Amino acid sequence: MASRRLPPLHAVRAFEAAARHLSITRAADELNVTVGAVSRHVRALEARMGTALFLRGSRGLVLTSAGKTFADSAREALDRIADAADGLRLRRFRRLSVGVYGFFVSRFLLPIWPTLNAAYPDLEVDLHTSSNPLDLLASRFDAVIAVSDGQPRAGLVTHPVMPIATVPVCAPQFMKNGAVDFATVPLLHARPRPDDWRRWLDHAQFADVPVQGGSSFESLSLTIEAAAAGMGVAIAIDGLLAPDLARGNLVKVHPTVRPTRRQFVLEYEQRMADDPAVTAFVAWLNDARGELLIQTSATKNDCGTPVFDAVSRRLLT
Repeated sequence: MASRRLPPLHAVRAFEAAARHLSITRAADELNVTVGAVSRHVRALEARMGTALFLRGSRGLVLTSAGKTFADSAREALDRIADAADGLRLRRFRRLSVGVYGFFVSRFLLPIWPTLNAAYPDLEVDLHTSSNPLDLLASRFDAVIAVSDGQPRAGLVTHPVMPIATVPVCAPQFMKNGAVDFATVPLLHARPRPDDWRRWLDHAQFADVPVQGGSSFESLSLTIEAAAAGMGVAIAIDGLLAPDLARGNLVKVHPTVRPTRRQFVLEYEQRMADDPAVTAFVAWLNDARGELLIQTSATKNDCGTPVFDAVSRRLLT
């Protein structure tokens, strides 16, 4: 097939706008370019075609017969291009499968899930949860939300979602009489994260507090629920506390937050990078992450109860 001998499309666009408005100035305003740029495009088009497209008089522009014919054809062609692009945008997304830690789902994704439906009503996502990191491999799903050191990996696209930092929490009644004594209060342990208490206590300058004993639970989620029920103090991931703090189930026991080298990331194989459904999910998660940077900061009143700002409450409702 012979290649098409097309005039420059930016020149066609400039001419079509000028023909529609019969004004170089108004065309420039519509296209957000200078008047000089539109004039140059029109003159270049006339030179290429070897004919005048406008008559320029004291009352402004008038289309020549050739100009009117070309303007009608150009308008129809540009409309067809726009319709084709709209058709692609409106095409249904493929159904996504996303692997993710269950605790991340319950504390972060589910509270804000309605915002995904509102932003992309045609995007269907199947979530597959696991507490085993070996289950959350990008090769097994369209994308995964997993724990990572954030370093680039060959063949994978990685988006940071949330840093993992730890902080102790308890039910509000534990704070009624003031600060908690970590040496005497029951410490609750999550077996998948056995070193959390020792690392936090050392970081917070409580190296002499022992961590032996206390109830232990098979998941971080159960450990947090036990703390909310008043069984003791648990170590939580700071970025995943917003729902519990907003409901008043938990309070932070101590202001010290221990940073770690790990973070939650969204990962997918490079072949999925241009997939519209993946792109939409990434855009939504990035928006949620941006709001998270605002809503994770909370202040406390005299009783130790968290008070969240309006953005926090909007994200969680």
